[in-house]
Amino acid sequence: MVISASDYHFIRELVYRHSRIALGPDKKELVSARLGKRMRARQLPSIGTYCQFLKTAEGAEEIGNLIDAISTNHTFFFREEAHFKALREQILPELEERRVQMRWPALRVWSAACSSGEEPYSIAITLDQHFGAAPSWPWSIQATDISHRVLEQARQGIYPAQAVARMPVNTAKLYFSSGYGPQEGNHRVRPALASRVRFSRLNLLDGPLPFNEPFQVIFCRNVMIYFDRATQEELIARLSRMLVPGGWLLVGHSESLSTIRHTLKMVRPAIYRTPNPFSR
Repeated sequence: MVISASDYHFIRELVYRHSRIALGPDKKELVSARLGKRMRARQLPSIGTYCQFLKTAEGAEEIGNLIDAISTNHTFFFREEAHFKALREQILPELEERRVQMRWPALRVWSAACSSGEEPYSIAITLDQHFGAAPSWPWSIQATDISHRVLEQARQGIYPAQAVARMPVNTAKLYFSSGYGPQEGNHRVRPALASRVRFSRLNLLDGPLPFNEPFQVIFCRNVMIYFDRATQEELIARLSRMLVPGGWLLVGHSESLSTIRHTLKMVRPAIYRTPNPFSR
């Protein structure tokens, strides 16, 4: 299915305005293929008629589905393992040492682009393994994404066998229950772990962030690659303001802050932190 230059320009502008995802000229074929799914869902005969539909009052409700279709949601449990190693061996011990001095009543972690849930559940498993079943320092995870579709998957917490096969067998048995009957071959996150994660829809760049308290750790990985430089700077500035002094920001290993303005200090590639005015 061929998309005209004018229709592609319209889609690019619409997607950018509502999600800040920057679609380059090399994405025409991908966009055309993904629009086909939405056209079939809406029973529209062409990309042109789909674009016209998006301009109507009824079509305004379709924009979220368009963003879902365009967004790439590739993830898996414990993706970029070096981040979870750093969380276990450096970040959590250091935060525990500071928590009394900083008067933090709880550990707050934000998975800012959580996709279908593998990232926040991986964080939750790491925290549960570190703190144990009855932690002396309460913790919780806020997980957000722009996509309604992947958030619904994340809330269900049901994954096929191959998704959990990456982790040790004992870990999978401890944190997932095996399905039977119609769910045979699937695994569901156990309620005790799932209760630690709160999912909500959020456009990271649209209006004030809806959090009253800052976070000690923010994961925002493989998101900036979709944005232009100005949007990357805006995003990092917004995330930085949501971190405590000396808080940690983890970005994707294919991402770098070296070409944008920011106030963070690089600890190692893809791991940054805010200045800590109380350190010596």
